[in-house]
Amino acid sequence: MNEHDTAPSTTDNERAQSLKSVGWLSYLLHLIVAVGAVIPGTQPGVALLIVALIIDLVKRDDAQGTWQASHFSWRIRTVIWAAVLYLLTAPLWLAFLIPGMLAWAAISVWFLYRIIKGMVAMNASQPLPT
Repeated sequence: MNEHDTAPSTTDNERAQSLKSVGWLSYLLHLIVAVGAVIPGTQPGVALLIVALIIDLVKRDDAQGTWQASHFSWRIRTVIWAAVLYLLTAPLWLAFLIPGMLAWAAISVWFLYRIIKGMVAMNASQPLPT
């Protein structure tokens, strides 16, 4: 039996658990924001999203080389794309109220879908597509 056949060390297990705990915290913050975006009148604010994004950006390097790295990238890309889409469709609110509402509702549902998909994969300890 060589060194490559041994079980993961305690340090690796602790690191994996720590990363998973950080991932769940980030997903929970994203979920609160996503649900608030889909349900009118329950907007919890962008502050939670910014906190989650900062957590992901700070801890992303710690996850390199693990299946959890895909989750950090997934959440970061989701926030960036949602922000870009919200900004691009913001003029619809000024010109046409209903199209603006519909566009933002679609983006919010997409955001919620991405967060739930990530949470399901995290629960199964599976990576997400990059």
